[in-house]
Amino acid sequence: MSAGKYLTFALDGEEYAVSVLKVREIVKFIEITSVPRLPRYVKGVVNLRGKVIPVIDVRLKFGLAAKDYSDRTCIIVVEVAVRGSDVLMGLIVDSVSDVVTIVNDDLATPPDLDRSNEGWVEALVKLKGRLKILLNLDKMLGSDGDVIRAA
Repeated sequence: MSAGKYLTFALDGEEYAVSVLKVREIVKFIEITSVPRLPRYVKGVVNLRGKVIPVIDVRLKFGLAAKDYSDRTCIIVVEVAVRGSDVLMGLIVDSVSDVVTIVNDDLATPPDLDRSNEGWVEALVKLKGRLKILLNLDKMLGSDGDVIRAA
């Protein structure tokens, strides 16, 4: 858990935060090319300025119900550590909220509720009377890089 700048986004009415150091860009929803034999939450790939990157629907990754994409749906392009190298991935989210500065006093250790998401939730953030969930993208998506490379 560390203080710093974080990009916040909404997903099924909840607010999440990821380090801006992991974010490469935010793009409006674009056409995704399906790739067979990938997990359901991996929607396929996009060609972004000559780079082909995998795209993950975070709703489905979290086990939430699928939802039609809207004009607020975005793809957050992030850099994730996979076996010692950095891989670009796109994350489909309901909407992007803001960039916030988080100080140590805003951070709280998450409760130990579920081991199946070991390390995904790095901390809970108390901002403006609401809780936001701070995600560790390397732990959340690192194994997906292996799945995508093997396809």
